[in-house]
Amino acid sequence: MATESPTIVRAIDERTLLAVAVALLILEGYDLAALGVTLPSMLADSAFGLSTAGGGIAGAVTALGMLAGAALSGILSHRVGPRRLLVAAAIVLPLGMLVCAAAPAAGVFIAARALVGIGMGMVPPTLLALVTDLSEAGRRARNVGIAMAGIAVGGLSAPLLGAALLPETSFRWIYVIGAIPALGAIPFVVRLLPESPVHLVRTGRAEDAARLTSAMGIPYPTLGEDLGPRGLGLRTLFRPGLGIVTVLFWLMAACALLLVFGVTAWLPTIMQTAGFELGSALLLTAVVAIGAGVGMVVGGRVADAVGPKLVTVVAFASGAASLVLIAQGPPLWALLPLMLVCGFGLNGTQALINAFVLARYPADVRGTGLSWTLAVGRAGAILGPVLGAAVLSSGLAVQWNFYAFAVVGVSGAVLALCVPASRDYASRAADSR
Repeated sequence: MATESPTIVRAIDERTLLAVAVALLILEGYDLAALGVTLPSMLADSAFGLSTAGGGIAGAVTALGMLAGAALSGILSHRVGPRRLLVAAAIVLPLGMLVCAAAPAAGVFIAARALVGIGMGMVPPTLLALVTDLSEAGRRARNVGIAMAGIAVGGLSAPLLGAALLPETSFRWIYVIGAIPALGAIPFVVRLLPESPVHLVRTGRAEDAARLTSAMGIPYPTLGEDLGPRGLGLRTLFRPGLGIVTVLFWLMAACALLLVFGVTAWLPTIMQTAGFELGSALLLTAVVAIGAGVGMVVGGRVADAVGPKLVTVVAFASGAASLVLIAQGPPLWALLPLMLVCGFGLNGTQALINAFVLARYPADVRGTGLSWTLAVGRAGAILGPVLGAAVLSSGLAVQWNFYAFAVVGVSGAVLALCVPASRDYASRAADSR
């Protein structure tokens, strides 16, 4: 079968691959954090008409859109390939951000967040599966961690920009500034990214896959006789030996995404409730993003050496512990390192789960497994902002905002401990060393 374009099988060096992946995930992290950054300003604008409950709905709708996007990725990735899906997501995401910027009232804004969520939901599972397929066996968790650090960079830039511009400048500029580079990323995705060799083999282009893997020095993919999942792809995720793994990954992802979305959406507002000015609250949120970025890169390297399971357990547990300690109102010199650990243990955990999923599933269902893990996990992302809003408006002491999320972190650590070991993963890890 002829290739559609020479770009599909043109080799890409690892640095360029990671640069494109990081850039795309910076945009993902920026827009994820933008909601939390702009919520205080929107709540203060009576003409806009957004209540605290409406803010929770905006976060939940974003997560619901991401659920739909991740599910679409799981259904379509083995049919059209990750490259086409990334191009589609790169178009949908900035369009949604521009609608957010132009929204005349809360209702339109909430609807636009659903569109943004669809684009955001398609990017991580599609992109990370492609990065894994194009990486050497012993560098996959590392490369996934580096790519996911882009989310932390984006999550850092949004509160820093907000601290510089808000409340004097309209919150709408936060979304406009995010949309411009997102539009500029489209030609780079089209021009630079090759197709996944797994998808090439699956669609009968074995010669193209051999040429691409040889040029890049990566393993030629070995697939099962059925060449991977068909239909929704769920049947293969529950075949013998994978059913319990799939359920545990779904529950872990729900815990991680509840933490990411709940804390990201409400942390600036929670810190304001605790007595910090808006600028200080946004800067503390930026510290969390720094901890997440460092944790993703370092955690990915450690995961390649000792396996992603142990690192994921430690991340969940450390995030929960840091939340409990932050709730005690420590002095600033202790609060800052706790915020760093909080970033690693909450936002960074999602990157480690992604690496865990990609390492644990066999190659023929790797992309589908991650897509469905993130799709089902969006249930937690939907609940996270709602939980934050419920605790904030309940009249409970501010400490309970931290305690509620700490319980979720402990649950995630227990679930990660329960994932059964894979002899296939152990042998691959040994071979890579």
